Amino acid sequence: MNTPWTTAVIFDLDGTLVDSEPNYYEAGRRLLADHGVTGFTWRRHTDFIGIGTRETLEILKAEYGLAAPVEELLAGKNHHYLRLARAGTEVFPRMREFVERLHREGVPIAVASGSSRVAIEAVLGGTGLDAYVTTVVSAEEVERGKPAPDVFLEAARRLGVEPARCVVVEDAPPGAAAAHAAGMRCVAVPYVPATAGDPAFRRAGLLFPGGQGEFTVRAAHDFVTRGPAPGRTGA
Repeated sequence: MNTPWTTAVIFDLDGTLVDSEPNYYEAGRRLLADHGVTGFTWRRHTDFIGIGTRETLEILKAEYGLAAPVEELLAGKNHHYLRLARAGTEVFPRMREFVERLHREGVPIAVASGSSRVAIEAVLGGTGLDAYVTTVVSAEEVERGKPAPDVFLEAARRLGVEPARCVVVEDAPPGAAAAHAAGMRCVAVPYVPATAGDPAFRRAGLLFPGGQGEFTVRAAHDFVTRGPAPGRTGA
């Protein structure tokens, strides 16, 4: 069964489909410790949720005066993260239910993430989500990471679907801003509830201010299948 209007749903991965942020925090903490930096906190980590790994490391490199090249830092963080991710990554139960429902109905599903491709594939494979996702785009494969729209536009291109016929599911303001810039509708499920009032989230077509605790498959599915309001094609 095909949905009546929308032909594709593009999910962010980290913090949206899976609760990988604890692993990313620990990977970042270990990386910085490797370079003599201590005291990196969870609170500081939340400032980077929704921003690509490369962009995050460029900021941290400047902030802490790290001598290592960004490529070396990327390799180090991926090393730590993959060990943690393979040991265990939790899928948000309602998100799995939503993905499975879309898959049953024949809706193409993509993941577009700021993570490295090897990290995305490790998580999708380890959680079984790779059985439902037809297309994967990493920020490594495009010129600009979120909040630029590049990863979402590339996902739509690979799916063969017009951007206006895509819905993005996101947990962070930069991702919601990227969806809007891509001309796509957006379901916003804030990973950090305190960010629910961010202007990027206020532009989302469907917002669950309380995050995963408020997310419902029925409401998200209804939003996806009804299409945009007349005259509207954006987020």
